[in-house]
Amino acid sequence: MKATHLFLLVLIFLPATLWGQTVFKVKYESQADLRIFVVDYESQCDLKVYFVDYESQADEDGLWYFVKYESQADKKIYFVDYESQADLKVFIVKYKSQAGWNKTEKQHLLL
Repeated sequence: MKATHLFLLVLIFLPATLWGQTVFKVKYESQADLRIFVVDYESQCDLKVYFVDYESQADEDGLWYFVKYESQADKKIYFVDYESQADLKVFIVKYKSQAGWNKTEKQHLLL
């Protein structure tokens, strides 16, 4: 593979792996890209999430910003009532610095 091709691939995929997410909460499960369950304990989660105040702050994994319109979102999410229904289990953290992956095998869900 030529160096220029490799560079282009890095430019395409790097932002998706390093940035947070803009999310939109949908009303119905069938509209969602991801079904989310909020766990009670950090040790149970796949991802530790911190909700930021501005879209520009969603620049790392686990930093989520809720957008006003579905078309603005990277991912449409639906909060489920039971852990067994979830694609991704999250724990809401109090501080931005705590956000990030607890279990990396589900990273592909946010790409």
